[in-house]
Amino acid sequence: MIELFTAGTPNGYKVSIMLEELGLPYRVRPVDLGRREQKEPWFLRINPNGRIPAIIDHDEDSFAVFESGAILVYLAEKAGRFLPTDARARSRVMQWLMFQMAGIGPMQGQANVFFRYAPQKIPYAIERYQAETLRLYQVLERQLDGRKYLVDEVSIADFAVFPWVRSHEWAGVSIESLPNIRRWLDTMASRPAVGRGLAVPARTERDSLEAQEKAVIAGRSLL
Repeated sequence: MIELFTAGTPNGYKVSIMLEELGLPYRVRPVDLGRREQKEPWFLRINPNGRIPAIIDHDEDSFAVFESGAILVYLAEKAGRFLPTDARARSRVMQWLMFQMAGIGPMQGQANVFFRYAPQKIPYAIERYQAETLRLYQVLERQLDGRKYLVDEVSIADFAVFPWVRSHEWAGVSIESLPNIRRWLDTMASRPAVGRGLAVPARTERDSLEAQEKAVIAGRSLL
């Protein structure tokens, strides 16, 4: 049994989508970001960085894994799905996973903060992070040209990127000029397991976003 510690954020959705796609048994422990549960000592023993998501694999001597990308790789290797074993195919998936982890996540996350949450609007910061997020989307647009998924077959790269790009409006970034991304978003959203993963934990998107906003305004670390 996998125990998932999560909240309704793009990083959290990566792992719930993966678990639903794999069909692995798991139970959910929602983490209340507004109350800073992720900074409490019990959670820091699971993830020293104090951010969601994290998992405990109770079938493997209660082995804990933190960092969303590392969790996706761990689960893929455990189940033998969504991460190729061929060295070059595996590398291609890992490259796009790292593209999300190092690029889209940090840049769009900053766009979210300055566009939605910052008590003082700083036009330079808003424009800078929105522009960089759009540039990264344009890289995705080229990669998706003629492809159904990021690396031919659906993989952990798609599960990592999708929850972020689907929330582009929250960062104030338009995808009107990116037809490949729009088609890919529709393809991903049509997967039943993806829909189930987006419903974890059982709380509304608005509730989650409002909790994040309160925490950001209070100067707290969130995800």
